[in-house]
Amino acid sequence: MAADSPAGMRPIAAALGACWLAALAIWGLPPEPREASWPQWRGPLATGAAPLASPPLEWSETDNVRWKTALPGHGHSTPIVWGDRLFVTAAVPVGDPLGPDQAPGHAQAPGAHDNLPVTRRHEFVVIAVARDDGRILWRRSVRQALPHEMGHETASLASASPVTDGERVFAFFGSYGLYALDLDGKPIWETAFGEMRTKHAHGEGASPALHGDALIVNWDHEGDSFLTALDKKTGKQRWRVARAEPTSWATPIVVEHGGRELVVVSGTNRVRAYDLASGRVVWECGGLSANIVASPVAADGMVFAGSSYDTRALLAIRLEGARGDITGSDRVAWSLARGTPYVPSPLLYRGSLYFLSHYQGVLSRLDASTGAGRPGAFRLPMLGNVYASPVAAAGRVYVTDRDGRTLVLSDEDDPRILAINDLEGTFSASAALAGRELYLRSHHHLYSLSED
Repeated sequence: MAADSPAGMRPIAAALGACWLAALAIWGLPPEPREASWPQWRGPLATGAAPLASPPLEWSETDNVRWKTALPGHGHSTPIVWGDRLFVTAAVPVGDPLGPDQAPGHAQAPGAHDNLPVTRRHEFVVIAVARDDGRILWRRSVRQALPHEMGHETASLASASPVTDGERVFAFFGSYGLYALDLDGKPIWETAFGEMRTKHAHGEGASPALHGDALIVNWDHEGDSFLTALDKKTGKQRWRVARAEPTSWATPIVVEHGGRELVVVSGTNRVRAYDLASGRVVWECGGLSANIVASPVAADGMVFAGSSYDTRALLAIRLEGARGDITGSDRVAWSLARGTPYVPSPLLYRGSLYFLSHYQGVLSRLDASTGAGRPGAFRLPMLGNVYASPVAAAGRVYVTDRDGRTLVLSDEDDPRILAINDLEGTFSASAALAGRELYLRSHHHLYSLSED
């Protein structure tokens, strides 16, 4: 793979942008600022792609950094972008460390390992940041609590990404509540679902999904798991259905097909599609691994769900005609049993499906409709472990590892390395793309990167 700039990508991006604007008009959505924003985990299409963004190619700690803002506490949630603001969540230790007779210490869950001890109370906060200069506009504390488990040593208590409809920000802290705020940080409503007990006490991470007036929460854990839809304006429950699933960290997506809106959730036992209006299961498909982390993606009448823990599996499910248990049926258009994703979610971009092997620097690029290699799997040089999900815009794919190194690749059948960029710190959160900016969150800072 050669290191140079792709030619002719700007006209392609502009054409895709025009298609996206037309789609927005069909859906009755305002042309501004949604198509120029990153309103949820995995972006405006929930695929990792930003159809109108034109982020920078190169940056470093001294070049193309518009601003770098220190964030309080800790969190792996992806920042979201709407209009002139970013919103991000964090969990901030407060007070003195508790004595050994007061603190729970390490969680006692079966199989617990590599976990942090509980020693401090935490404040759960939502933060608004000015997009132009990185100023913290407001910081809203929604709860203080002594956590019942801190999670894996690489986890955080604020790993679920917020979501916005341009009027409200919805911040989910799992066991510590779900909160609706207006864009100025004023509380609207809040609700809670109890304590989540995760496998190995490794922590929580599924983000809420928003579609129309429905806010969807996946509550898979080592207890009574469920999926629920709430009214976004009031927080009142519309429906709640039990799930025969152990812990997962996968965010639901909403897919429209054949005049029906489906909530698709990956799980250890089944990938399931639920009717958004009623919560009834429309179809289900077995075949994934245990410990589901990666969120599914969907486009053009197909859903793609992958996993990689005790087994490797990726399923391409055709929505047309999918009803009941479709395991092993012809509704599974193709499947894969190697190189599949564990922590980072797949990226679906311009007809290609990208995914990392486990959380390592081996990237696959396949034709989404057929599963054929375009060119298949290839190693990404100089990358370490990757927790952040890949993102794409303007004919480029961005992959960031935990050490702050981002490889920028061309989106073509023989991907080329266009740039290798380094920042300081540790990076677990996925990038956000909006306008001409790329936003990256390290464990202690939020970066705005742009060539302007």
